[in-house]
Amino acid sequence: MSEAAHNPVPATAAKKALRILHVDDMRELREIVRMSLGRDGHVVESFADGASALKKIEENPAAFDLFMSDHHMPKMNGLEVVRELRRINFGGKIFIFSSEIDEDVNDVYLTLKVDMVLPKPIILPELKQFLAEF
Repeated sequence: MSEAAHNPVPATAAKKALRILHVDDMRELREIVRMSLGRDGHVVESFADGASALKKIEENPAAFDLFMSDHHMPKMNGLEVVRELRRINFGGKIFIFSSEIDEDVNDVYLTLKVDMVLPKPIILPELKQFLAEF
């Protein structure tokens, strides 16, 4: 068997390393995302709440290519953070995850030009595919 057969290149390999700010109030999920995406070469900074994440972005809005956040979070929910990101002209892409976004909230995200609203639980192979197409 050839060496390539033992070490196949994943179909979802990233085109480039992304600088990602990830927000979720579940510590375990932050760790899984950070480790998994880090193995693909991405740099992931994680925060437990929207207010802390927003503060980090306000320090340097150009420091991140992608903002990924849960909708339901303490201090500031996803909508509140996205509104602020738009106010400061954050130029990166925005992905929102939620297990329960109603149609009205989803419509607000679309109005705010969020790049993607994805259901939870996060399915890592799907997320990696989206990042590979970034």
